[in-house]
Amino acid sequence: MNIDLSSYIQCSYEEAVEQVKRPRLLQHVIAPLVSFIPVAPKHFPPVWSQGIYLVNLKLLGFIPFGNQDIVISYPDVGSGFALRDNGRSALIQKWDHMITILQTSDGVLYRDTVAVSAGLLTPVIWLYAYFFYRHRQARWRRLAASRFAYPLR
Repeated sequence: MNIDLSSYIQCSYEEAVEQVKRPRLLQHVIAPLVSFIPVAPKHFPPVWSQGIYLVNLKLLGFIPFGNQDIVISYPDVGSGFALRDNGRSALIQKWDHMITILQTSDGVLYRDTVAVSAGLLTPVIWLYAYFFYRHRQARWRRLAASRFAYPLR
């Protein structure tokens, strides 16, 4: 099942690209719905590089939900920027998430496209993912409005 959500974000194209490459942004925009605890490597890099990152998932920050591979690549999309996480876990066979960023006259168009496959659980996982990505985009917009002033932890 697929999800396709977009938001206009008030920031420069360069800043949006710089921010989306940061694991810190991911950790911020998914909170408090999910936490990713790095397993291998033991720490996230300051900037995503192409490769596989094994994480432990915790729903709501404390409910164990197993491990997942975050599989980062930077596909060429022509006139914009893209970051792809073609992830998977024991429960979710396919979590193929593409972020694209396109410059607009007054900011950027940020787009999440996601293909989810989890066998019989696919409709439930899809519903969760739909609300999860709406939450992420709302957090993105608020963070951009604050000029990416991340809260102290």
